[in-house]
Amino acid sequence: MTAPAIRVQGITKAFKDLQVLRGVDFEVERGSIFALLGSNGAGKTTLVRILSTLLKAGGGSATVHGSDVATAPNDVREAISLTGQFAAVDEILTGRENLTLVAKLRHLKDPGSVADDLLARFSLTDAGGRRAGTYSGGMRRRLDIAMSLIGDPPVIFLDEPTTGLDPQARIEVWQTVQQLADSGTTVLLTTQYLDEAEQLADRIAILHEGTIIQNGTLAELKRLLPQAKVEYVEKQPTLEEVFLALVGPSAGASTGSATGTNKEASK
Repeated sequence: MTAPAIRVQGITKAFKDLQVLRGVDFEVERGSIFALLGSNGAGKTTLVRILSTLLKAGGGSATVHGSDVATAPNDVREAISLTGQFAAVDEILTGRENLTLVAKLRHLKDPGSVADDLLARFSLTDAGGRRAGTYSGGMRRRLDIAMSLIGDPPVIFLDEPTTGLDPQARIEVWQTVQQLADSGTTVLLTTQYLDEAEQLADRIAILHEGTIIQNGTLAELKRLLPQAKVEYVEKQPTLEEVFLALVGPSAGASTGSATGTNKEASK
């Protein structure tokens, strides 16, 4: 059997008297999206920093892409990329210049071509010549993830990648993450948004007070609770009904409601 892309066994971490991680265990299959779900302060970022070799664990062990994070940190760094909670782009440089700079730092051949390929892959070609500071939140985050993928790392860590983004930008990032997994990249995603984990993850682990309290697929987690029996359902008003109740029925004609338009079309 293929070894997991990430294996975490008994990881602990304390900051003085504060015990943040209390023995974390899980595995992530290659080419899958694994969501680490937890509230603020649950230890998600601390764990990601340990797995990306930025922080030493207090106890336990972890391997990423077959390399031990404690004894072979350089091998781990060659196999991963980390995208933090806030986009790490240079807003003075253009999108293409940001990508070219990272490609040069990674000593890749033809960095300009690498940049152009990634701009096309992330639908940023038309914006490639603009300063990153003019990008929307979703575009800036997509550029940030594109920069993380230079060098084709097999494992990528996304630490709360949609924090502070509007709904449209969140959807753009979700599509990008799904594309990564479809191309064979292993994604470990930390989030505090339930819908994000539900939308993206192949498996979900719930981190609470420093330990994993549940780990499974969405279907497996849903089976933990009995199905609710609904005997009476009260119909909730639609947004259109609320709008008309507030501003009056005459507004329906001025806003071109779908019902009115359809009736006219049928005459």
